Order: sequence, then C-alpha cells, then structure tokens
Amino acid sequence: MLKKSIERLKLEAAESGKGTLKRSLGAINLVAIGVGVIIGAGLFSLTGIAAANNSGPAVILSFVVAAVGCAFSALCYAEFASMVPVSGSAYTYAYATLGELFAWIIGWDLILEYSVGAATVGISWSQYLVKFLEKFDIYLPPQLVMSPFEKATLADGSIVNGWFNLPSILIIALITAIIIRGTKGSAIFNVVVVTLKVGVVLVFISLGWQYIDVANYHPFIPENTGVFGEFGWSGVLRGAGVVFFVFIGFDIVATMAQETKNPQRNMPIGILGSLIVCTVLFILFGYVMTGLANYTEFKNSAAPVAVAIAHTPYKWLAVAVIMAILIGYTSVILVDLLGQSRVFFSMSKDGLLPKIFSDLHPKFNTPFKSNIVLCIFICLFAGLVPISIVGEMTSIGTLLAFVMVCLGIIILRKQQPDLERPFKTPFVPLVPILGILTCVLMMVSLPFDTWLRLIVWLAIGFVIYFFYGKKNSKLRREQEEK
Repeated sequence: MLKKSIERLKLEAAESGKGTLKRSLGAINLVAIGVGVIIGAGLFSLTGIAAANNSGPAVILSFVVAAVGCAFSALCYAEFASMVPVSGSAYTYAYATLGELFAWIIGWDLILEYSVGAATVGISWSQYLVKFLEKFDIYLPPQLVMSPFEKATLADGSIVNGWFNLPSILIIALITAIIIRGTKGSAIFNVVVVTLKVGVVLVFISLGWQYIDVANYHPFIPENTGVFGEFGWSGVLRGAGVVFFVFIGFDIVATMAQETKNPQRNMPIGILGSLIVCTVLFILFGYVMTGLANYTEFKNSAAPVAVAIAHTPYKWLAVAVIMAILIGYTSVILVDLLGQSRVFFSMSKDGLLPKIFSDLHPKFNTPFKSNIVLCIFICLFAGLVPISIVGEMTSIGTLLAFVMVCLGIIILRKQQPDLERPFKTPFVPLVPILGILTCVLMMVSLPFDTWLRLIVWLAIGFVIYFFYGKKNSKLRREQEEK
C-alpha cells in the first residue's frame, strides 16, 4: 500500500514562501472556527426534536453522551494535528497510515460533504432571510428566492414559478470573496460572526433562566413508551444520536493546520477547545429551553426555541433567534468553504487532482482558483436546485473520516511508536476503539438514501482516481523512478 511518510509530511509542513499557505492563525482563531461551524441552526431545532421525541428534559444528558462520543475522535484528531500539521485533515492522516487509496476515498468523501453542506445551508439561509425580512414588512419577489423547479402561491391565489434562489447565490459568492482575501481576514470575520452568534445564545440562557419552571423537569427522564428510543435511558441514547450532528465541525479545524502558527500547540487547543466551549453552551441551552416549556410542547414544532420564548415577556427574542440562525448559517458556510478548498489544495499538491486547485493567489496566498471553481459549482446547486433534492447536509462522510482517523492512530502507534508526538491521545488503543465503535453505530443508524448517495459519489471518485489521480500521483511517480 503506497503511503506518505511522516517525515515527508513534516517537511511539507515546514515549507514556506511561494506556493505555500500563509501561517496566520492562532489558538483563539482556531477555537472560533470550530465554534463557528459547530453552533449552527441545528442547535435551535434539534434540541427541541430530541427533547420531544426521545429524551425529554434529559436532553442535557444526551448532549453529554454525544460530546463524549465526539471527544474520542477529537483526541485522535488532536494527536495527528500536532504531529503532522499539514493542510488536508483526515485525508492527510489517512495518506500516512492507511495508504493513498484510502486517502483518496476520505478526501473525495469530504469534498461531497462540504460541497453539499454549503449548498444546502445556503438555501436554508435564504429561507430564513425571507422570514426575517417579512417581520419588517419587506417582501422579496418569490421568483428570486426559489429554484425553477419550485412554485409558490401568492396572496391573490395566483401561482408563480421560481427563477433562481438569488440570496443563496449572493451569500456563497460573498463568503467566497472573503475567503479569497485571505485566511486571516476570514478568521477575523468568523470571530465577529461567532461572537454575535454566541451572544444571542448567552442572552437566551441568561434571560430565560429567571423564568424557568422547575415543574417542567419532572419527570427528568420520562418513562419509556415500550419502544426503544422513545424516552427512558434508551431515549437518552437515541437523543444523543440526534444531537450528535450538532457537534460535528471540530474536524474542520484540522484542515487549517498548514495556516496555523505553532500548530503543535495551537491545533489541539483549537480542536478540543471548540468542543468543550460548545458542550457547555449546549447543556445550558437545553436546560433553559426545557425549563421554560414542557418538553411535550416541542412536539412537531419547527421552531422549538420560539415555543420556549413564548413563556417569557421577551418576545423580541424570537427575532434575535432568527438573526442568530442567519449568523450561524453564515459561519457554517464560511468554514465549509474553507475546509473544502483546503482538502482540494492538499489533493492537488499530491497530484491526485489538477494543479488549478493548488494555485495560490500572488498577493493573498490563498487557493483562489479552487475557491472560484467551487463557488460556481456550489452556486449552481444553491440557486437552481430545491433543497429537497440537494438534501440535508449529511454526516456520514464526516463519521467515516472519524473512523479512519481513530484507526490511523492505532496503526501509527504500532508501526512507529517512537515518533515525536507533542500531544498524545490518552489510553490508546481504548480511546480510538471507543471512537470507532461510536461512529460506526451512528453510521448504521443513518437512512439508506444517505448510504446510497455516498456509494454513488465514491463510485465517481474511483473512476477519477484510476484514470487521473493514480497516473499523476507525485508519490507514485517518485517510487517508480527509484
């Protein structure tokens, strides 16, 4: 199996000058990037879904279980990121431990997740923007907020077809422009966005706390209905599976390794720090939400936080929550596009994808051509395809990447135990094994169409790899020349 040596990766990480990414990110930037993608609109919807259908007020225990599951993988990511501070995240780690073919599978898979994720979030962002503007009696033409495959019934009963989803196109283009200007500028923008978003969450917690009705916490763990996952301890576990997807995003921090100052110190802080910050916020958020309203009130509610806010005199908070969702989606798009282009950059540098994806801007030192190509591709989906077809942003690829990273730690500890590891995953192989088991269980619970989409995408990837990537692999050519 063709593998890239750790020594070679360290040399790549030490490169500087023309053709390399600029190191400009510190620990705070990395934590903000992680928090930026983890705290999305999912927090404002999945918390209520898990409470109403699975765990009741014990949704805060579901958050703890999910966080522990994520922590296993995060600890493995932190060891790799400190040891091999190279752009590419799980793709790079797989290249060093499992070989080129597995690295391609992971890289190609992450491309799907980030692309579909950014397009889907862009469409959702557009929908929330329409709702936000309507609260101020501003109405956008329906033709400009829908795909050509969608229709809308106007107040007079007439039906109109959509042309294209203009807001989703504009937000993706705007974020792309920010990213092209430079990672430091993107990080500053992300810090501002994350500060505003976390601020709304903290305001909800602090204002809502004084109106908590402790009676809503009884029973804390509702009695199981006789069906696995519907309340009881099995409901807490099923709820953990639901809210698990709220946490995913810390892994994108690892794609920023080659743009990080002192990565051996800052990468573990960024990965684990963002996970810890979000876990604390999520537990407090779930506690306040289920304390304001009885968990049964969240049943079939698309906006459970609005239900909770109705139990306070602060009705304006409903508008603030929509604003937080808009801000949340903006930062998710930013980090998705950042992570996407960095995976492309690494694969292109290795010769597995065309050189255009690793060409850097002469002034900003960012992979601008890759950003532009991605922007066009994602805008076509976001502007012309309905969200029902694009599909919800799935987590199966990320979970597969988690499995590979955990497996890689076990393999590398056995094959090269003497390598310098600035951060070491504790209790190996127990922690990686627990990480693998957690992720596999999550993957098995995902619906069939998610698996089907993954299989089709990987099949396309195999064709590209065997007809282009394998032939142009720099590492393979070097091996053949020896």
